[in-house]
Amino acid sequence: MNNRHRKEKKQRTQYENRINRRYKDSLFRKVFSDKKDLLDLYNALNGTDYSNEEELMVTTLEDVVYISVKNDLSFLVGGTINLYEHQSSYNPNMPVRGLMYFARLYQEYIDSSEINVFSTVLKHLPVPAFIVFYNGTREEPDRTILRLTDAFVSENGKTAENACLECAATMLNINYGHNFELMQKCRRLEEYSLFVAEVRKWIEAGGDRKQAVDDAVDVCIEQGILRDILIRERTAIVNMVLSCTKKQYERLVEKELEQQEKQLREGKKKMEEQEKKMEEQEKKMEEQEKKMEEQEQHIREQERLLELNRKLVSEKEYALLEQIQNDPELTQKLLSQYGI
Repeated sequence: MNNRHRKEKKQRTQYENRINRRYKDSLFRKVFSDKKDLLDLYNALNGTDYSNEEELMVTTLEDVVYISVKNDLSFLVGGTINLYEHQSSYNPNMPVRGLMYFARLYQEYIDSSEINVFSTVLKHLPVPAFIVFYNGTREEPDRTILRLTDAFVSENGKTAENACLECAATMLNINYGHNFELMQKCRRLEEYSLFVAEVRKWIEAGGDRKQAVDDAVDVCIEQGILRDILIRERTAIVNMVLSCTKKQYERLVEKELEQQEKQLREGKKKMEEQEKKMEEQEKKMEEQEKKMEEQEQHIREQERLLELNRKLVSEKEYALLEQIQNDPELTQKLLSQYGI
């Protein structure tokens, strides 16, 4: 095999691997786009029994600034801001991404709730929770804590211990056979895990890829695994799994680059608006401080005049008392004379 053929084969493999990872991310969002299933997942993770999905306020972030970086599900419930993300490959940088996601989520929460962060009164915010659902092929334990501080390295190459920022992501392995107790509590998550395992099994068996995916879907429908979704959206889900062509891949990248540029422009505009708003608030605060200083100065002058009046009355200097009412120079002279 010459170098050109090797390169083409490598590129084709990259395209196939890319789409096979993306289909699981897209399917995960589709499976848990229903509020009831999302609430069941939350209850399974937290040992709660919320039942009214209408109380769930979904604040999903679709795209982030960087290409192909998407968080899957984020929502508010029980005073907690929850970020759920699916990962088809191990990524130790999830806390970095979580930091960016939470910054946007809290900014939106603060803006929508009209919270004044310049107030002298402490403002309360929802507690953050970041869960990463992992189902890549690399072997990982049931639960792993990924920390942002692990990314901070000092000049001597050691992990910084005095970093002022932290963001912890709890990575849960949801490949079939892992986190059995969690799967028992959330049937939808278990079905998703079983579907991915079934697709892997049929594709790894070789043969026609489309036929393999169709067979995997048939088996899952027969066994009641994601049956409602697979029947309703079979074609779309099959297309998610199948590999894309080189041209499709290039169009996908171009589209994501366009989205990235658009979001960068929007982000820059929003940042400029925030800076302008902060400048206006700072200007108002400066004006208020100036007024307060003027009021304090006026009060001090009134107190000094009152003390002078008392002195003159005690000394029976009634003539001077009358004169200072219309003579500022005499008033200042007497204030200095009496050391007031």
